[in-house]
Amino acid sequence: MDTRMVVIVGPTAAGKTECAVSLAHTFDGEIISADSMQVYRYMNIGTAKPTAEERRGIRHHLIDVVDPDEEYNVARFVDEAREHMEQIEERDKNIFVAGGTGLYVRALIGGIFPGPGPDSEYRRALRTDADRFGSHHLFERLREKDPAAARLIHPNDTVRLIRALEVFNDSGESIVDLQRKHGFRDERYKSLVIGIVPDRSELYDRIDRRADTMISRGLVVEVEGLLGRGYHGDLKPMQSMCYRHIVAFIQGVHGLPEAVALMKRDTRHYAKRQMTWFRQERDIQWVGSENRERVERIVGEFLDRHGPEE
Repeated sequence: MDTRMVVIVGPTAAGKTECAVSLAHTFDGEIISADSMQVYRYMNIGTAKPTAEERRGIRHHLIDVVDPDEEYNVARFVDEAREHMEQIEERDKNIFVAGGTGLYVRALIGGIFPGPGPDSEYRRALRTDADRFGSHHLFERLREKDPAAARLIHPNDTVRLIRALEVFNDSGESIVDLQRKHGFRDERYKSLVIGIVPDRSELYDRIDRRADTMISRGLVVEVEGLLGRGYHGDLKPMQSMCYRHIVAFIQGVHGLPEAVALMKRDTRHYAKRQMTWFRQERDIQWVGSENRERVERIVGEFLDRHGPEE
């Protein structure tokens, strides 16, 4: 419990990256990304990775670590994040974690729910079904067996659908109930969690403006490049909100204005799901996106209170 970390969470487009970068400059820190999309190489614009200017002078970790067709999961994230945290401490820097993937943040702070081990034969059968019939087939199966889990998992998230079905098949219990029993209370670190949240109208405006900026920066060319590399549109990262509609545009399913409108709509829905998740988490201090002075004050007090002299 000697290790300290400051965690910046909130919905997409809330300004988490800008906030974390500013704090890292002020308090001599490094940033670990807790974003399940920014781990993928070649996917820069649509994942809103920190810009070259934002990275200048500040080390960022867990960005560009796997190819789009490689699997990346919460267990790997926690292992790699903890390794980076040790290295950051050795450099006498402060640790900042920033991202909107709630499960990554929860597991890093409170430990991983172990669950039963993977059943290789059953997992292979589920993956075969996903390949043949699509992830929505698994989603319908999960909704029938474990409706509580189905309410929390997106129909396109094949990895989490398979894991939830595995857990139910092995234990006969919902992964939601087992996680609740675990409680994510294996806390190894002193952590301060700050939630950045604009009001709804500002957030939606930020989402719309960011989508337009992504298009102007070349999102279509980025997606064309991914497809040209052989990363097909059915891959999990290619099914994310800022990519699947551009894939559909490239394939002639609909025009670019419609693709952008759908991208904005889905991003707003995603932001709502993120807020639903984070509101269920304990010990988050919520701050308006414009109130950076208050954020700096809270972080400064936390770092002073848990400094080396303690």
